[in-house]
Amino acid sequence: MRVHEIDPHIFVILGATGDLARRKLLPALAHARSEGYLSDQSLVLGAARSAEVDTNEDFRSWVKQALAQSGVTSTAATTAWIDRCFYYYPLNQGTIREYELLSQRIATLEAQHRLPGNRVFYLALPPSIFSSTIEGLSHAGLNDSAGWTRVVVEKPFGRDLSTAKQLNQIIGRHFDETQVYRIDHYLGKLTVQNVLVFRFANAMFESLWNRDRIDHVQITVAEPIGVEHRAEYYEQAGALRDMVQNHLTQLVTLMAMEVPVAFEANAIRDEKLKVLRSIRPPQPHEVVFGQYQSGTIDGKTVVGYREESGVAADSHAETFVAAKLSIDNWRWHGVPFYLRTGKRLPRQLTQIAVTFRQPPISLFKSAGNVEPHANVLLMTLQPDEGFSLSFDVKSSDKLLTLETQSLHFSYQDAYPVLPDAYETLILDVMSGDQTRFVRADVAETSWQLYAPLLQTKIAPLGYASGTWGPHEAAMLPARDGRAWRNLNEDESSPVE
Repeated sequence: MRVHEIDPHIFVILGATGDLARRKLLPALAHARSEGYLSDQSLVLGAARSAEVDTNEDFRSWVKQALAQSGVTSTAATTAWIDRCFYYYPLNQGTIREYELLSQRIATLEAQHRLPGNRVFYLALPPSIFSSTIEGLSHAGLNDSAGWTRVVVEKPFGRDLSTAKQLNQIIGRHFDETQVYRIDHYLGKLTVQNVLVFRFANAMFESLWNRDRIDHVQITVAEPIGVEHRAEYYEQAGALRDMVQNHLTQLVTLMAMEVPVAFEANAIRDEKLKVLRSIRPPQPHEVVFGQYQSGTIDGKTVVGYREESGVAADSHAETFVAAKLSIDNWRWHGVPFYLRTGKRLPRQLTQIAVTFRQPPISLFKSAGNVEPHANVLLMTLQPDEGFSLSFDVKSSDKLLTLETQSLHFSYQDAYPVLPDAYETLILDVMSGDQTRFVRADVAETSWQLYAPLLQTKIAPLGYASGTWGPHEAAMLPARDGRAWRNLNEDESSPVE
């Protein structure tokens, strides 16, 4: 049980009454408690500016309501845990004096509960106040303690290379890198975690994992929803900043990295950094931006992006990105990685498709026009996490015809209850495991890859909601004699 690895501590949520805390952090903590990972030795201290929460009792009531709204079953044990272990501190203006009082509040709770001084500070806050919050914690002496101190920073880690460096410099002045956990929730998904196990624990795949055997890799992150309530953020960010620079690029590093010298945080992140430094920055002709227009999703008519509330009528924010990445190293030279992500696409799907090379010579031409299909390994991250490997077999016909079948593994079938990504990552923070978190140099190098695109004003092309993006996106693989997978079919299908 991981509970034996978690020291007693105080978990401070800065922005404790916000949307992130309500939807993700509090349910993750509650589930970790119900699974036995957390005990009453550890406390949760919410700090926020809120008109409806001012006291411990207010906060405990708010937490119970938030958990109920998130679908967490209320039990006597959960209620007792909240009443015993949850506390509140109003952080109204974020002044130095308020942080000093927060420090005193933490010290008092630690003395009352005989805690050893271990602390987590989770910044569930808008990115615009990350820097001032880090400085406030430091000025109040909260960047160090008698035990360990860890700070969790949500993405985005800056909005370009310059701001990422500035944020890292501020963090670095006040916290050691070993204390910093830059969280990308995609890295907490079970299939993402299992990519390294799949690759390095199964020699049959690692021996095929190179340019001699793999033709190309496709990574797709598709969402049928629009921008919803995030229009203000999306107008400033767009899909390249929101999805490609972090989530998709992190998936590329996991798929392309070399074998680390050890299964530990810095060894793995060292290999990720090597991949990022080997990627050739994509040129404008290797990228397609799109913006969704009106269309149909699940039989319902939806408006275009520019008709969404809070979006400018002449907005040029991209809601779709397709890109081709080339990795200039010995293992991957000549193997393209095709990325695409977008909103208002036909279905929700996050999937990595590894297409292997076809046999150099078809042995079956003498039996007619019989051509084998390429083997395809699918790693599905959502909605149905699992793996699928396609292969050809002879059909039951008397004539020689090839038919594609697949070997399939579903996490849901094998493990009916899967941990939420946030729960996994929060437990990693508590345990001091930085393996699934982004190091400063990794974050900056990722931004550096896309700096030329951010400086180039690429006009987004329109695409109808409910389609797979602009028609021009199909040209990225087509120019190489390849095609996007037909994702309107069952995701286990290898149809191209």
